[in-house]
Amino acid sequence: MKKFIIFTDLDGTLLDSSTYSFEKALPAIELIKEKDIPLIICSSKTRKEIEHYRKKFDNYHPFISENGGGIFIPKDYFPFRVQSSEFRDEEDKYTVIRLGATYSDLRRAIEELRKEGFKVKGFGDMSVQEIREITNLNIKEAEMSKERNFDEPFIFDGDEIKMQELFNAIRKKGFNYVQGRLFHIIGNNDKGKALSILIDLYKRKFGEILTIAIGDGPNDLPMFERVDYPIVVQRHDGKYEPQINIPDIIKAEGIGPEGWNKAINLCLKKFLT
Repeated sequence: MKKFIIFTDLDGTLLDSSTYSFEKALPAIELIKEKDIPLIICSSKTRKEIEHYRKKFDNYHPFISENGGGIFIPKDYFPFRVQSSEFRDEEDKYTVIRLGATYSDLRRAIEELRKEGFKVKGFGDMSVQEIREITNLNIKEAEMSKERNFDEPFIFDGDEIKMQELFNAIRKKGFNYVQGRLFHIIGNNDKGKALSILIDLYKRKFGEILTIAIGDGPNDLPMFERVDYPIVVQRHDGKYEPQINIPDIIKAEGIGPEGWNKAINLCLKKFLT
């Protein structure tokens, strides 16, 4: 039987978009543990934020931070050497593969965009309290969200025309952008590129594998395109993200973690019997 590998977004998917609770997904999380299925978090959140939830899930698998900017693989997780990158893990807990731009370069780009007349404000410009107000995070999580390495979330004040001008300006500077609950300026990385690297590593370890990815937003599209079974959950308004229209997408019945739980249970029941 092929080995299952599950990749998941956090905000609005495994976590409720307003309370950040994963209680409704607990039955499926427990089933995944019981079946010894790797659950890989792939999020726009920072390393520290993801580690915070991995502890809650009792999850010790690799993870992908900041929209595919970095892959963090626990030391000795794979039975072979994994090539790391120049990004330093000061605690020496992980082999880290850097795919994203440096945070200092992203901050410089935000400052340049502001000088060019764009009304943008990044997390690096905000206090912890300001981040709390726009994200509904608690103090501890808002502090962790500021400790960034590969991605800068920002808010933008402008109409549709100005927004397209902003996107063009970002591309001209050699960067990319993604949209989730916030805008993000990133380097030449995305969730899909990071997934492809981990999928190849899992194939080396297990041989044949079957991959599932579950998310809710447009920044999950590159992730969906790399797996066997892409699953989209309903957003907080009960609708599916209109930009996610790839063929054979599985539409989970339920908002956020409720849909996550139903979809994972159905998939595992179908393929494990």
